[in-house]
Amino acid sequence: MLTIGIVGGGQLAKMMAQEARKLGFGIAVLDPQESCPACGLADYKINASFMDGEKIKELAEVSDVLTYDIEHINVQALKEVEKEGTPVYPSPRILEIIQDKLVQMETMKRAGVPVPKFIRADKEELLEKAEKFGFPLVQKTRRGGYDGKGVAVIRSEEELSKLIPADSMIQEFVNIEKEIAVIVARDEYGEVEVYPVVEMVFNEANILDFLVAPARIDEDKAKEAQEIAIKAVEALNGVGVFGVEMFLDREGRILLNEIAPRPHNSGHYTIEACMTSQFEQHIRAITGLPLGNSELILPAVMFNLLGEGSGKPKVLGLREALRYPGVYVHIYGKPVVRPLRKMGHVTVVNRDLNKALEIAEKVKRIIKVVGDGS
Repeated sequence: MLTIGIVGGGQLAKMMAQEARKLGFGIAVLDPQESCPACGLADYKINASFMDGEKIKELAEVSDVLTYDIEHINVQALKEVEKEGTPVYPSPRILEIIQDKLVQMETMKRAGVPVPKFIRADKEELLEKAEKFGFPLVQKTRRGGYDGKGVAVIRSEEELSKLIPADSMIQEFVNIEKEIAVIVARDEYGEVEVYPVVEMVFNEANILDFLVAPARIDEDKAKEAQEIAIKAVEALNGVGVFGVEMFLDREGRILLNEIAPRPHNSGHYTIEACMTSQFEQHIRAITGLPLGNSELILPAVMFNLLGEGSGKPKVLGLREALRYPGVYVHIYGKPVVRPLRKMGHVTVVNRDLNKALEIAEKVKRIIKVVGDGS
């Protein structure tokens, strides 16, 4: 059986590895942390930076195919590995596009995918470009941003001091009705499986707070969102699983926000709620297996368990939370808690979406992952 090499050993890699193990595949992991979440499932572990090209090549030497669970990695090394004969999915070419938010948006616009109005703003001309663009506006640094980092909302001239001094993209401030997302799986033959549209609510730190599947939007809008998501992935000629985040604005427009070339936080609900989870789907896509059915079996609500305090993790309220029907708890096994760090997630499934929401609200108040202060 094949060995799958994963650059990154976080929670996404762990959940990929769990599905790969079920199908009989071997796992090799590269991660800077010695005790990363996926490390316990790996046959071969390399402790190294995501930018260490030599170690990425070492990973390729023990793997039949490479993938990744994080975008901020050495693309050039992946290109060289691919050139030398080890398949990399999604392609390093795609990762190169995704790593630069301006290039990502330009690529989507050329492909006819609806996007917010945007312009390029290099560091030296940032203030001038922002003033000309008009307020309110959203600044996104071209590289390095995630989970709200690298993003600034500037509502007026008085807030220009909030601009981040970096090469950026300036984008229109979208009057959002709902933030939505679609998981798309695509194989090397161009076959596609698309998941239901979900709606997302974010906290003040711009980290996903909770998710509702399916999204509470009109059927026509849901179909439009799925079509846009497929078009975006096809424009990249992507192979694997992609998380496509979008805005539904108050005028009824659906606009692309960002694409993640990997399983995504917005798809965690698929483990319990769908015929085939996003993680199994990714493993199928990158190993040449047929894609699975993406049908929703039960409505679901998912919320992240974010770290509170710091130190070694302690899970509070697990016993009480699991007394509720349809509650599934995932603890990632990260060795250290930091404030707002993703330490796990909870999914609640129920035939009645309103009931799932009601249970999720209760469980969210009960279960916590806290640091012991050490």
